[in-house]
Amino acid sequence: MKKNILLVAAIMMSLTGFAQFPGGGFGGGMPQGGFGGGMPMGGGGFGGFGGFGGPQGGAQVETSEKFTDINYAYDGQVYHNLDIYLPKEVKDKYPVVVHIYGSAWGSNNGKGGADLGTIGAALLNAGYAVVCPNHRSIADAKWPAQVNDIKAVIRFIRANADKYKFDTSFIATSGFSSGGHLSAVTALSNNVKIGKYGTAEYDIEGNVGPYTKESSYVNAFCDWSGPTELLQMECGNAMIFGGKGNTPEEQLIGSPKEGNEDKFMLLSATGFLDKNDVAGYMFHGDADPIVASCVSQYLYDKMQEAGVESYIVRVPEGSHGGAAMYTEENLKKMVDFLNAQRAKASKK
Repeated sequence: MKKNILLVAAIMMSLTGFAQFPGGGFGGGMPQGGFGGGMPMGGGGFGGFGGFGGPQGGAQVETSEKFTDINYAYDGQVYHNLDIYLPKEVKDKYPVVVHIYGSAWGSNNGKGGADLGTIGAALLNAGYAVVCPNHRSIADAKWPAQVNDIKAVIRFIRANADKYKFDTSFIATSGFSSGGHLSAVTALSNNVKIGKYGTAEYDIEGNVGPYTKESSYVNAFCDWSGPTELLQMECGNAMIFGGKGNTPEEQLIGSPKEGNEDKFMLLSATGFLDKNDVAGYMFHGDADPIVASCVSQYLYDKMQEAGVESYIVRVPEGSHGGAAMYTEENLKKMVDFLNAQRAKASKK
């Protein structure tokens, strides 16, 4: 009972202690952290909507080179900036992982707190270049602007491979919370220009930036605690933010779920799933009070049904971020998975 009271207190503190969520959602109290990214607490337990992002994470990263605030769309907008981290061991080129911060799609400048001391450090130590991009928020643009931005990042990486030592034979996406959602959707919508589902239709590729002739294809994805399935968000006991008709995902797409299910399928990873998709690895805590772990389980099950290589780790004591999620064992599973997918890509 005491544990539950402390959890509720932590949630309420984070809901009331930050700026109002863009667009006036959540009754005016939601931080830009949302489904991840704000209030990095470190340690264990709740993890404060963001796991190990922020200053603690950045201080632990060792690099040979770092490039900050590079505008991948060449439009001067902060929401189109990215940071690049190259491993400490100097090489001619590095495979790439694009890691996306969490924010309930509510932050357009969260790249500096994108789990650098945990996920980022593990990737760098394993020899991967890490690219952390910003993307447009709910307040800036409706869906699919956010996935358009991430696909533009992939195209930028290919177009600038020589300049930044990128080995474009392997590019993967990763993300925490809403970043995990964008990671999964980006990968499972490989080769999709116009997404169609029932009566819904969206330009998933977009035309952000000057490199529209480059490919946005990625070789694999990792998803940490992501709200990947927007029609399954009530499958467990996680909190429902905003109330019916005003959840973050409804703000993102600009429509209520009821009567617009086709649109929400094109906001969900499984809306793009087919047997030819790339592999994915889902990590989720069963004690997550923000996004229920059954959401990731649903994506995993559907990938298995489609015959797509997929893996899942459900951490019994894992919250939304926090030490129980970012264990050495889980970070190693992520790295081993990416190494295996890289080996497969090299044989094609």
